[in-house]
Amino acid sequence: MSIDIRHVSKQFGQFQALRDVSLQIESGELVALLGPSGCGKTTLLRIIAGLETPDVGHILYSGLDTTDTHVRERQVGFVFQHYALFRHMTVFENVAFGLRVKPRAVRPSAAQIREKVHALLELVQLAGLADRYPSQLSGGQRQRIALARALAVEPKVLLLDEPFGALDAKVRKELRRWLRRLHDELHVTSIFVTHDQEEALEVADRVVLMHQGKVEQVGTPQQVWDHPASPFVYGFLGDANQFHGHAHAGQMALGGISLPAPDYAQAQHAPAVAFVRPHELSVHRPGSGVEGMAVRLERALVVGPIARLELIPTDGSAADAAKTGRAQHITPIEAHLPADAFHAQGFAHGDMLIVAPKKARVFLTQD
Repeated sequence: MSIDIRHVSKQFGQFQALRDVSLQIESGELVALLGPSGCGKTTLLRIIAGLETPDVGHILYSGLDTTDTHVRERQVGFVFQHYALFRHMTVFENVAFGLRVKPRAVRPSAAQIREKVHALLELVQLAGLADRYPSQLSGGQRQRIALARALAVEPKVLLLDEPFGALDAKVRKELRRWLRRLHDELHVTSIFVTHDQEEALEVADRVVLMHQGKVEQVGTPQQVWDHPASPFVYGFLGDANQFHGHAHAGQMALGGISLPAPDYAQAQHAPAVAFVRPHELSVHRPGSGVEGMAVRLERALVVGPIARLELIPTDGSAADAAKTGRAQHITPIEAHLPADAFHAQGFAHGDMLIVAPKKARVFLTQD
C-alpha cells in the first residue's frame, strides 16, 4: 500500500508540531522518520495511523483519502518503544489477541489462529517461547513478540515508534539487522520513527530528515549522507566540525587556507559556515609543506583502529573560524585517523600540528 501525505499541518496549543508536510511513500518501502526530539516525527506517524487528525492536509492510502477514516479501519499494525504487551497473557495469547477480537464474520477459526501464531513465532525466531509470559522474556524478545502481534492481523501498513529505543546498544544492533531481513521477506509498507541516525541509515530504504515540524531532506541513506541539503542535515548526520567565515566569489577563506564554494560563485563576502567531518581532515607536522590551520593536540583517544584527536586552533584566523556561541568559545577541532598512522607519526599531547580539510561543504548563513 502506498501512502501520500499532502500538505499536513498540526498545532498543539501554541506549539506548531507540523508545518505543511508533504511526502510520498511507495508500496513495500521501509522509510525512517529521523530527527531530534520535538521535530514532529511521532506526530506525523500518529496522523498516518489515524491516532491524530491533521489541522490541515490529507492522508491517502493507495490513492484513497483516509484523513477522516477511523484507526480501526486503516489496517495498520503498531509497534511501540515499550512493547505494550499484555502481561497477564502468554506469548501465544499476545500474538493471537488481534485475531481473536476480529468481528465474528471475519474471525479465523481456533485451528487457523493456532497455525498462524506458530508461523509468526517461527518468523520472529521465538517458536519455543509460546507458553512464556512477557516478564520471562528479554527486552529484545519482547519487542519481537510485539512485532509478531502487529503482523498477526496482516496489516497493510506497519508503523514503528522508536521500536528499539528501550534496548541496550548491542541488542538494538541485532534487532535492526533482523528487522531489515524481515522486511525484505514480507515487503509490508513500513514507517519507523527514530532519533538514532545510525539506525535509520542502516535499516531504511529512504530517510526523511525532519526539523522543527518540516521535512528538511528525503533520500536514500547514501544520498542524505553524501549530499546533505542543509546545515541541519549535515550536523545531524554524524559528527562534523563547523568553521565560520565568509564566502566570496566561489571561495571561503578558512584559517589561512581557501576552500572551494562553487555553489556561491556570486557571493560577495557573505557569512558562511563550512562543515568538515572528522575523517575528512588530514593532520601533519609543521614543515611538511601542507597548507592548513595551526593547532595544538589537546587530547588523543585511541580505540580500536581509529585515533580520535581533539585539536585547539592556535592562530587567530583558525581560532575565529572555530568560535561558536555568544561567548565566542573556541570549539576543539575533531580529527580521525587510522591508529597505526597516529602511532607512526608519534603525535603526543601538546604537539603543534597542521590540520587541513580534504573535503568540505559550505553553506551561507543568516548571520
